[in-house]
Amino acid sequence: MRLVTGKRWEAFADEKSLLFPEYRKNRDELIDFVDSLKGEETVVTASLELADLIAWKFRRGEENVLVYSDTGKSLTLKEVYELRKYLDFDIRGGFSGGKAGASVLFVEGKTDAKFFKAVFKKLFEFKESREAPYSLRFIERVFERDNFDLLKREEDDYYLAVIPSEGNSGVIRNLGNILRAMDTFNFPVGKIGVAIDIDEDRESALASIAGKLSGFKHERTRLGYKVGETEVIPLVIGLPFEDETIEWKKPTVEDLMLHLIAREGLLERIKPGLRALNGSLGRKLKPKEVMYLALSAYGHWGNLEGFYELFVMRSRFRNLKAVLREAGLMEGLAYLAGRELERRR
Repeated sequence: MRLVTGKRWEAFADEKSLLFPEYRKNRDELIDFVDSLKGEETVVTASLELADLIAWKFRRGEENVLVYSDTGKSLTLKEVYELRKYLDFDIRGGFSGGKAGASVLFVEGKTDAKFFKAVFKKLFEFKESREAPYSLRFIERVFERDNFDLLKREEDDYYLAVIPSEGNSGVIRNLGNILRAMDTFNFPVGKIGVAIDIDEDRESALASIAGKLSGFKHERTRLGYKVGETEVIPLVIGLPFEDETIEWKKPTVEDLMLHLIAREGLLERIKPGLRALNGSLGRKLKPKEVMYLALSAYGHWGNLEGFYELFVMRSRFRNLKAVLREAGLMEGLAYLAGRELERRR
């Protein structure tokens, strides 16, 4: 199966190609059309809905590809399926917008995303943005659904996208897919941050990133790797927290929040409640359970994601920086933010 998109599709179509007239077709008609395909056809279309259906049906097999006619390069339909499902990537290409410096940070989940979003706003003077530069236009449709956070620093016109990715494996998957898409659709992202938890040990976490990059020509740098003109910056999360009332088992972004609420004095305020619950439950509390108690004590009646963002934004600069430095994240975050460590604070 070949799926052809882009403006130069004539060069990749022949007399056997199916030029699909998606105009005024409802979903049932699209499904009937896809059901009729045998897998030997070339389909030319500008319909994202039709592309989604075809990618789902033919996502297995290296011979099933999408050809972006503007560059003549291709992706497997498995990659197209994952780009659409997890990033809502616009596989029609033809991105527009102004040139600007830009970074992407892939994180595990939405609470991680709100934590790091707040870090960039607090420490590096970013603000939320509804406009995207050329290099991030491929995810603009996702932003309209509030599926990721797009930030901009006005003073130097620098952009940063923080994208949740459904766990460690999702972060690694999205890294590989976005690098492939950048080559196929010819758009640049200067820096890609990869924030993952230390599930077993730091070496294993870094090995998972290196393993994904083994499929690309790359080289080591001081902070990570370089693939073409794109720098990949690993951010490995692992900062154990010891407390007699909290059961700490494995590293997560909650570790960073525990250290931050401790430095801000909130943990000490809720200690009587933690001890009471330890006695009532007959066990120590898990880090996320502690976060819900902290949320309530702080007087925030939203969800956990909102609490993370609010608490980081209201914390003291010195406390937030101390936690990030202790976790070994500060230099990588500053680099992703497009500036060196700020010495004035």
